[in-house]
Amino acid sequence: MGLLGELLLLPLAPVRGTNWVLRQVVAEAEKQYYDPSAIQSELRRLEESLEAGEIDEAEFDRREDELLDRLEQKRIEGK
Repeated sequence: MGLLGELLLLPLAPVRGTNWVLRQVVAEAEKQYYDPSAIQSELRRLEESLEAGEIDEAEFDRREDELLDRLEQKRIEGK
């Protein structure tokens, strides 16, 4: 983009900067959300909660399915 284009778009710089920051935050959040080691840690904590009687079998199954779905989705995207 030329100098004239940059000057015309200058008032939009804060909006463009905010959009960039939001994209970076979303990308990092998704990276952490789908991180296999984080998911495995959550699975271990979930199993510990079940063994300690903090959650019932139905809750365990529901949350385990969600975590395994996240793990599977990451594997599919990685291909």
